[in-house]
Amino acid sequence: MLPNRCLMCHQHIVSDHSGLCAVCLKACCYQTEICLGCGKELTLPMALCGKCMLSDPILVIAPCRYHDGIGHWVGQIKYQAQFAVIEVLVEALVLRLIYLERLGLVELPQVLIPVPLHRNRLRQRGFNQAWIIAKALSKRLNIPLIDDMLFRVRDTKPQAGLSGKLRRKNLQSAFELTDEFNWQRVALIDDVVTTGTTVKEIAKLFQYKHVQVQVWCLARAEAPGVK
Repeated sequence: MLPNRCLMCHQHIVSDHSGLCAVCLKACCYQTEICLGCGKELTLPMALCGKCMLSDPILVIAPCRYHDGIGHWVGQIKYQAQFAVIEVLVEALVLRLIYLERLGLVELPQVLIPVPLHRNRLRQRGFNQAWIIAKALSKRLNIPLIDDMLFRVRDTKPQAGLSGKLRRKNLQSAFELTDEFNWQRVALIDDVVTTGTTVKEIAKLFQYKHVQVQVWCLARAEAPGVK
């Protein structure tokens, strides 16, 4: 068996987790309070900054900032089927959720909904990384995973490289939610949130049914200049 070494610093990992050592994981995780709307740093633990309080955005909960070193390895999940960091990042996300729940800033959902892939993309890739992450979270938090009520009905172009306007156009009518959905609180699960275009498009379907939506991901890529 190969030694369990950190992907980032290559030092031996003595814990049961693989992928990242405790030092590198801590360096990648948020070190300050952040706005769950825009990702801006806050001086006090609050759900939203003053600006976001006026717009009531979807809450995005992640343990790490995408551009603080972890982005490459999160990308490897999707593009290279390298799953080594999933377990340790899911655990970091769980700890963050527990922290925010204890502060009364978030309420845990009734069900977890992985962002779906179109069947053509799923056939090509062989897996849906959002489903894998959701499955790990479901097991860790004992929250049901629902994967048969939200569907991607249009095989859209990849979002990477598209402008904000083209991203929104690309995803118009790309998703459908079954009429049988009857929960009141859900968490959408994805690997990374960048512009938020995908989760916002999906959230509209739930909001039509007056369902409370939050987003959970392994890393978040805030807009340039947001700190």
